[in-house]
Amino acid sequence: QVQLVESGGGLVQAGGSLRLSCGASGSISSSHTMGWYRQAPGKQREVVATIASDGRTHFADDVEGRFTISRDSVKNTVYLQMNLLKPEDTAVYRCYLNRPGYLNKWGQGTQVTVSS
Repeated sequence: QVQLVESGGGLVQAGGSLRLSCGASGSISSSHTMGWYRQAPGKQREVVATIASDGRTHFADDVEGRFTISRDSVKNTVYLQMNLLKPEDTAVYRCYLNRPGYLNKWGQGTQVTVSS
């Protein structure tokens, strides 16, 4: 059974950077998408960034140009590099894995707090 393990959250000042990691244990299909969602208190969950197995990426409008997403296919690990962080980026970030024919898998979530 595939498990997702996240790391890298924390507290940072506005303008700073953090890098989140999400490693998938077990075998995942060659065709899949991994990415990150976030949810701030009182707000709906929203997609932050995704990367498909063919390398295509997608970013939310408000993180475009500040965040990058990359993957290490050998390690089944996805990285979210977050630069120029803003207080409004504060949220719980959760990694997810989407594979054809399977329910989405979710990580446990990691808190990102950006102070002004």
